[in-house]
Amino acid sequence: MPSSLAAALTGFGFGLSLIVAIGAQNAFVLRQGIRGEHVLPVVAICAGSDIALIAAGVGGFGAVIEAAPMLVTVVRYAGAAFLFGYAVLAARRAFRSSALIADTAGASTALGATMLTCLALTWLNPHVYLDTVVLLGGYANAHAHKWMIALGAMIASVVWFAGIGFGARRLAPLFQRPVAWRVLDGAIAVVMAALALSLVLG
Repeated sequence: MPSSLAAALTGFGFGLSLIVAIGAQNAFVLRQGIRGEHVLPVVAICAGSDIALIAAGVGGFGAVIEAAPMLVTVVRYAGAAFLFGYAVLAARRAFRSSALIADTAGASTALGATMLTCLALTWLNPHVYLDTVVLLGGYANAHAHKWMIALGAMIASVVWFAGIGFGARRLAPLFQRPVAWRVLDGAIAVVMAALALSLVLG
């Protein structure tokens, strides 16, 4: 196997290992996918953001992040505040039956608002910078074929977000009942609150 291809496969596996874990971003993409609402823009924002951050990390921006720990601190607390607010909204959806409608799970959200929420969940999450910029960037820069590693990680991001975004629609029959949305939104609230707490506690 050519060393460049091996590097790309390594990057693909590395990238998946960083983004597969349940988190705020994945929970949001999954919910949008099940609703069938603005899925393509959401997937594009998540994958595009990852591609930009991976490129920045491999291009050396990770060193800048490491040299400016205060920047990570600011992003951490801003992200914690946003995640906690989103957790409260998800909890309200879970406990207010009037806001739950089978199949659509409530009124549709405007494209602009959805995109802003997706951007905030992505760029206000300090783990995104630590994982894609510092960790992956540092790993890639230690290898000769660093851009092939980056390419593999970028492909992994596109495959993952497209998979959970468009694949989630297969779960739609399960979510034709409001109780299923209660469970999903309740789980999202717990995940968001836990992530917010973990950010505050460092």
